[in-house]
Amino acid sequence: MKQKPSPPSQIPLFLIFVVYSACSVGHLNAAETTVERLGSVLRFAIGGKTICDYQMEAGDVPAGVDSVFKHGAHLHPIYSPTGKLVTGNHPEDHRWHRGVWMAWTKTEFGVSHPDFWNMGKVGAALAAEVRFGSLTKSWSGPESGGFISQHLFLDHSHTPDQKVLNETWEVSVRQQQLGDKLTNIIDLTSTQTCATDKPLKLPKYHYGGLGVRGNLAWNPVDAVTMLTSEGHDRLKGDSTKGKWVHIGGQVDGTPTGMVILIHPSNFRFPQPLRLNPKNPQLCIAPSQDGDWSIEPGKPYISKYRILVLDGVPDAKWIEAQWQVYAK
Repeated sequence: MKQKPSPPSQIPLFLIFVVYSACSVGHLNAAETTVERLGSVLRFAIGGKTICDYQMEAGDVPAGVDSVFKHGAHLHPIYSPTGKLVTGNHPEDHRWHRGVWMAWTKTEFGVSHPDFWNMGKVGAALAAEVRFGSLTKSWSGPESGGFISQHLFLDHSHTPDQKVLNETWEVSVRQQQLGDKLTNIIDLTSTQTCATDKPLKLPKYHYGGLGVRGNLAWNPVDAVTMLTSEGHDRLKGDSTKGKWVHIGGQVDGTPTGMVILIHPSNFRFPQPLRLNPKNPQLCIAPSQDGDWSIEPGKPYISKYRILVLDGVPDAKWIEAQWQVYAK
């Protein structure tokens, strides 16, 4: 007796529905990071809510502030997941502070001493500056948005202006659930190379490097808190070393802040910290450890991850995030 052929195998309809539903939900829940160019600004957002701006060319200054303090090549404003502002710009006490930036303070370049940090502090003209050069590319995406750009470290004591360093910024921006905390994440890699056959010498100094200025609401000395990976607060942590550092305070009645994670491949890791005792500003400052230099043909690379989140700092959670970043 001839057997009937078996019917072709079929996937149960309920399984198709489950798989389709899972894929659809995953797609709908994908938080795409978008980038929009608005004049001299790149704006990164998720769901229409801004995460941060990258100020390219020098932006406007507040009313009544001298135009010498116009500056670019920095990140500001930066927001928490609930939209709380965590950075400051053009504060009254230091008009040259600018969100998150990279600059050197005490330097030697041949016979000159360009100060790239205190832009506009002395005199009616800039003695030196970090200037936006060009935008190599920018992108939006379901995993992250980002950009690659070029900065110039210029010494204006020469005629014409002398290019001292070329710098590349590679930045990615995203929002992610890290354990129980929704977090805005900014990864920053800075690569600096000599623009001439002369080194940039960096004598021992207590600040210069990655600068961070907190929300202007934290200007009163008791309005800002800082915490380092070694458990130090603002006063005890100044001139110590760390793997990470948190800065935060109240914004609109609730605590918020940001953590700077320091990559272990960075020069002089764990890196020295400058925690300003008078205003909400900190610096990752490798020059604290003594004289050094950026040499021709030897790129200086530094990597940082900025975690922006609401709530009070949780040292165990931060340490866990640093461990992930370090690997």
